Amino acid sequence: MLLLLVGVGVFYTVKLRCFQLFGFKKWWNSTFMSLFRKNGKDKSKEGISPLQAVSTALAGSVGTGNIVGVANAVSIGGAGAVFWMWIAAFFGMATVFAENVLGVKYRIRKNGKYVGGPMYYIDKGLGCKWLAVVFAAACTLAALGMGNMTQSNSVAGALKQSFGIPTFISGGILSVIVGLIIFGGIGRIAGITEKLVPVMTGLYLIGVIAVIAINYSRVPSAAASIITQAFDIRAVSGGAAGCVMSRAIKYGISRGVFSNEAGLGTSPIVHSAAETDDPYKQGYWGVFQVFVDTIVLCTLMALCILTTDCDINGLDGIQLSTLSFEKALGSAGGLFMSLSIVLFAFGTLVSWSYYGEKSLEYLTGGKYIYVYRILYIIFTFIGCITSLSLVWELSDTLNGIMAIPNLAALILLSGKIRYSELSDGKNRLKKHHNLTNMRNIVSDKPN
Repeated sequence: MLLLLVGVGVFYTVKLRCFQLFGFKKWWNSTFMSLFRKNGKDKSKEGISPLQAVSTALAGSVGTGNIVGVANAVSIGGAGAVFWMWIAAFFGMATVFAENVLGVKYRIRKNGKYVGGPMYYIDKGLGCKWLAVVFAAACTLAALGMGNMTQSNSVAGALKQSFGIPTFISGGILSVIVGLIIFGGIGRIAGITEKLVPVMTGLYLIGVIAVIAINYSRVPSAAASIITQAFDIRAVSGGAAGCVMSRAIKYGISRGVFSNEAGLGTSPIVHSAAETDDPYKQGYWGVFQVFVDTIVLCTLMALCILTTDCDINGLDGIQLSTLSFEKALGSAGGLFMSLSIVLFAFGTLVSWSYYGEKSLEYLTGGKYIYVYRILYIIFTFIGCITSLSLVWELSDTLNGIMAIPNLAALILLSGKIRYSELSDGKNRLKKHHNLTNMRNIVSDKPN
């Protein structure tokens, strides 16, 4: 599965001539730098702004994986796992770019708002309805498990560990807050995440930079260990030579994919709702999303662990990440880590409600949405008070079921994404407008 996920990224990297590297200036100016221009935050009644779309997508991907997942990768795979997380992110940028371009190209308009995602480009682009149904069904269920219960459990666990709040109380309060947000629809979800993501990312950056600054003298050796251990061919406990490198590759790539969700198909569901005329520019926001998620946030967390010289043996992800902050900042560091886990998990929890809802809408034509929202609230509470080992296993399975049809569609529809259109803005906009107008005429017809 990891080979397939990374392989699609390699395919698009070659096809688009490594644009995530050589086109850095172009996508950076179209995303981050646009925030300082007036039209960077514009939106209309028909959709959400590109900034709100990427904020919601970031809230969905920036979660406990950026903290616990990184610590877990370093704990099991060593410092070299960080290097392979970078590799997963580099090729993941191309994958998410392709997902978002296809999402916008094949989206339709319902009740004045855009909807899209893998189920639509599999259905409309490939003409394979049953495969689109498989994706949508898996995403609907995964939202209740991976996107909901695992995250709410992290929130309740962090609050209990740091503040002694019983899990059922956390579950009750969290369920009410989530309900108030998701019953407001994509507008309220996007509005919340647009404000939450910069705040939680900013606070997190302040914390990790403070830890790294305190241990700045160890940064060069930590960086060197990331590179050298990535290609370490020593044996482990008498095992075959190359075992260290193998573990670094396995856990680095798997945690990198888990963190940025490249290839799962979740990102284009929300990016398709953006009010934009250019699929390729929305694709750039996907590149920015993976860059921030893995290259920036995951790397900084890894440096926190490696520069504090923690004994990683026998510690799980939460314990290791918390210990690294406590060593540098004392007891306040542990509280900061708990707050970070709460904010990150909450952002993921809210965003995944939209992914599940849009998938169910595709399956049922818009029926049972309110029932699904009520179920989502109930599962939020259940996740806070139960053990989630089985839910994690089911979530991983459902993620795989989501990824397979999505990756197949990315390969089979690769002809719709051309390198020449990256620079030929006028031509691609003309083609997109013609295609969109035809689909809108069909989708707005009464049944």
